[in-house]
Amino acid sequence: MIHGLKKLGGALALVLMLAGAAFAGKSNCITCHEKVTPNIVKDFLSGEMGKSGSVDCSSCHGTAHQSAKDVAKVTMPTEKTCKECHTKQHDQYASGKHALAWVAMDAMPTNKIQPHAYIQGMKGCGGCHKVGIRDDKSRADGQYGSPCNSCHTRHKFSKAEAKKPEACRTCHMGFDHPQWEMWSNSKHGSIYQMEGDTGRAPTCQTCHMGDGDHNVMTSWGFLALRLPEEDAEWMGYRVTILKGLGVLDPAGKPTGRLELVKAGKVARLTKEEWQASRDKMVGICSKCHSATYAKTQLGNADQMIKEADKLMAEAITIVAGLYEKGIVKPQQGQPAYPDLLTFYDTRTPIEQTLYVMFLEHRMRAFQGAFHMNPDYVTWYGLAELQKDLVEIKAEAASMIRESGHKK
Repeated sequence: MIHGLKKLGGALALVLMLAGAAFAGKSNCITCHEKVTPNIVKDFLSGEMGKSGSVDCSSCHGTAHQSAKDVAKVTMPTEKTCKECHTKQHDQYASGKHALAWVAMDAMPTNKIQPHAYIQGMKGCGGCHKVGIRDDKSRADGQYGSPCNSCHTRHKFSKAEAKKPEACRTCHMGFDHPQWEMWSNSKHGSIYQMEGDTGRAPTCQTCHMGDGDHNVMTSWGFLALRLPEEDAEWMGYRVTILKGLGVLDPAGKPTGRLELVKAGKVARLTKEEWQASRDKMVGICSKCHSATYAKTQLGNADQMIKEADKLMAEAITIVAGLYEKGIVKPQQGQPAYPDLLTFYDTRTPIEQTLYVMFLEHRMRAFQGAFHMNPDYVTWYGLAELQKDLVEIKAEAASMIRESGHKK
């Protein structure tokens, strides 16, 4: 009993000693911000870095800022700051598609005319695309911060939080990529919601970050385009879509946008690159299903891209015909062809229908297939694509009649 009391007393003394050391070692940052921003301090101290005492505010924010009078001197961390301790995760991230998210922002032709708060203020597309690495000029324009905190939210930076599928839904939801809605209403998502995170149902991280890999690459990429394509019929549809994206000019020759596609890895440009990602996904699926089943399901989803591309290519060709006839006039300096990347800044109702067809309904038709959600494939995807095409045909015929142009 005496031995037990001594052991208990020693443990208590150790706890008190550590608590005293933590109190004695409280930094000026903590002391001040407990009054100024108490919840930030609470978050930090509840996280692993704060608990361990291995990291202080100055580790990420520097030591130049010491009072309310010199707030402008505070250093904002970047992904390079995180790399100092998390090299493996940083390098995986830097080689993957999340790191390239800001390349897509630079590729959008009408971003320069958007309201400042929308892009630089991170209230629109920038709010999610900030997960990408930005250059020094972008950060100087106010686009600061570390992409890492998109998933490991500051100041707790919790690994456990980032491993939950809910961590992904702020960005992967809604109009053009409702992966959250697709997954959460699929059988996989339903099991997760009924049972909790038991490991039985795959989450976003299970499939896209196997073994914690921060690369997050997929076979098809955001645009679901790959080159070369052995299926000649499908390749024909794909050429038309690439023209609509401005990657090829109306004559089918590559444009400067092809370099942006390469830089942003939004398409797969070699057979080997595509196959490597597909093999990796089959391996993940095969942990629960047979390899044959996994390949069949993924192959059927591939074919849904082709079905969507067939409708999409026909619609693009119809609108391109209006340009060819001079019924729709190109903007100065732009080719006489619809530009899908202008999105909601298109100037005619028929092109508005075309961009929604591409960015919303085509995306849902094929993304729903990969996320095992039949309703998204059908009613939010394929059915809407058919509806869009009917409307485009009718609108084009009306525009031709009104112009007096012969069919």
